[in-house]
Amino acid sequence: MWNQQIDPLGNIALSALVAAVPILVFLVCLVVFKMRGITAGIIASVLQMAIAAWPFGMPAGSIAGAALAGIQTSVWPIAYIIVMAVWLYRLTVASGRFDVIRASIAGVSPDQRVQVLLISFAFGAFLEGAAGFGVPIAICAALLVQLGFSPVKAAMVSLVANVAAGAYGAIGIPVIVGAQVGGVDLASLSLQMVIVLQILALVTPFLLVLILDGFRGIRETFVMTLSVSLAFSISQAAILIFLGPDLADIIPGLLTMVVVFAVGRAWKPKRIYREEGAPEPTATNQTFGDVVVAWSPFYILTGVVFVWSLPWFKSLFAVDGPLSWLVARVPIPGVTGVIVPFGKDEPVATVWEWTPVNATGTAILVAVLISFFTTPQLRSADLWRELGATLKMLWQPIVLIALVLIVANVANHSGGSTGIGTAISEIGFIFPLFAPVIGWFGVFITGSVVNNNTLFAGLQTVTAQGIGVDPTLLVAANTSGGAVAKLVSPQSIAIAAGAVGLTGREGEILRAVIGWSLAMLGVVCVWVMLLSLVMPAP
Repeated sequence: MWNQQIDPLGNIALSALVAAVPILVFLVCLVVFKMRGITAGIIASVLQMAIAAWPFGMPAGSIAGAALAGIQTSVWPIAYIIVMAVWLYRLTVASGRFDVIRASIAGVSPDQRVQVLLISFAFGAFLEGAAGFGVPIAICAALLVQLGFSPVKAAMVSLVANVAAGAYGAIGIPVIVGAQVGGVDLASLSLQMVIVLQILALVTPFLLVLILDGFRGIRETFVMTLSVSLAFSISQAAILIFLGPDLADIIPGLLTMVVVFAVGRAWKPKRIYREEGAPEPTATNQTFGDVVVAWSPFYILTGVVFVWSLPWFKSLFAVDGPLSWLVARVPIPGVTGVIVPFGKDEPVATVWEWTPVNATGTAILVAVLISFFTTPQLRSADLWRELGATLKMLWQPIVLIALVLIVANVANHSGGSTGIGTAISEIGFIFPLFAPVIGWFGVFITGSVVNNNTLFAGLQTVTAQGIGVDPTLLVAANTSGGAVAKLVSPQSIAIAAGAVGLTGREGEILRAVIGWSLAMLGVVCVWVMLLSLVMPAP
């Protein structure tokens, strides 16, 4: 067995700085040197493995095992989910139904500022709550490109729009995990999420319009933007307070879509905003039934994923469930039973789970098949042609995700990630100012708010108790910081690039969104610090 260490250099700040080198180099390669994502990922992976070996002293077998775990996770479940979601989208386009979808969107408003509020913000939140794992970014960005948005702008607004929903993921799992790992009450954490993050949910629709058309756009769409902002943020806050995080994206997303449709019938902007080069909307004679049928693949997707997320369905595949034999739980060589985490007495029991039936990707596959068999315009050749095209389009983003997860897993298992978090936690009474930074870092490196809370929610709780701050506030800060990091997480960037045809040009998307991510992070940091001064510790 190998005992993990977080301060191999005898100075926690210096050890943390060394541990952060691969991440910093990755950012510089993309933003400054404008390298291809895969090239930057290879450089960061090699650096990460070298730093894990020295100074952290991680055995070669454990480094290889951690890297293997990253590759396994990138393929299953992440790549599986993304490929299935994009395949569903491509079949919708191939069937001709997207022409009806485009016309129905234009029927709400030909103004593309309104279309972004409908697709990236409202529909994206709905998809985040139903499926998560990058599905809303992939589908919404691809939809916007079809509507005439440039690939970079389509990716950018879809990433920014995800801030309001990204903290809650599929069926509220990130917050649930944060409560469990941080040892705080789930209802109290849900309330703190409202206090900490709802300010960003309230302003995100305005930011989207600002990105597209500046302050003039905000003035001209104020009625619609305010309606969207209030409908989403108020309903999300109410659900979090009274019901918990499970439906914190699905119901507000649905309600906001209804609000966009309703306001769009009663209000029109004085000036219609169209992206340069966007095709002009054409008048059509589609019936309500035509529109419902055209959108049906996404309704089917939501319905199936919802069933897959129900507790009774999940319990079938639990360790003691009747269908547990359908889940392969594979120990990770060099990691499982080998690495003893810092401060623990027992080695990690982490296993890789292959879940062919109850995986979210399988739920999307079922939606693909139902949609295919209920679409007479499609033939078997279309089904397989679009799958092949999807794999061809996404193989490079999937490789990049694998490289990023190699960095993440090696950093986590070597002790480097915990070392960074611990170094930040030692700054004393002003720690709440930096608590969201830990969450931002956690999601940047892992691509997941769930993984971020798994890594750092406990650290936030321990530090809060040490400095006399409410632990629930800092776990909420960790989750909220993670939500704004989803804009720049290499995993999210890779998904967006693949969806809009910018594979190999991930740096362009990162440069477009990194300023927004850091600005939002700054707001959350200052807000959490102020809250820590006025909210008494329990």
